[in-house]
Amino acid sequence: MKHIYYGDGKGKTTAAVGLAVRAAGSKLKVLFVQFLKTEFSGERHMLSHMENVTLTFCPLELKFTFEMDEKEKAQASKVFKGIFERSVTTALTEKYDMVIFDEIIEAINADMLSESEVFEFITNAPTSMEIVMTGHNPPQRFIDIADYVTEFKSIKHPYDRGITGRIGIEF
Repeated sequence: MKHIYYGDGKGKTTAAVGLAVRAAGSKLKVLFVQFLKTEFSGERHMLSHMENVTLTFCPLELKFTFEMDEKEKAQASKVFKGIFERSVTTALTEKYDMVIFDEIIEAINADMLSESEVFEFITNAPTSMEIVMTGHNPPQRFIDIADYVTEFKSIKHPYDRGITGRIGIEF
């Protein structure tokens, strides 16, 4: 089935990580793919030590998309397209039970991934494969074909008071 965790609230990646842990603990083979994040996101350390979970590459350094100039966006786009293409090939050839595409919706919205290529994969993936996607503002056609759609709505967040993300909490 297809899952979407989206919205402006905190917890989308946390929910996806929780699902990965649950699936791996049930002996399902999980491919965890992250976009717009670095190797230093806190969840990566624990997931990398878990049986039945495979993590894909993340850059060591990465700016927020709103901080990137056009050249940096183009470079990041090439990296993320490569990550997506390799992940799809790996998921299909190695028969993963679950593929989590963390922040893939953001990569699409930032024009760093092709919406149509992602849509084609998720609509044609084996029915035995769970596909999880996170981010903000998913395209309506993604919502339409998803089996699970959960919106995270921010009511209050420390960022609103100027408090930046904290290690172990936001990343």
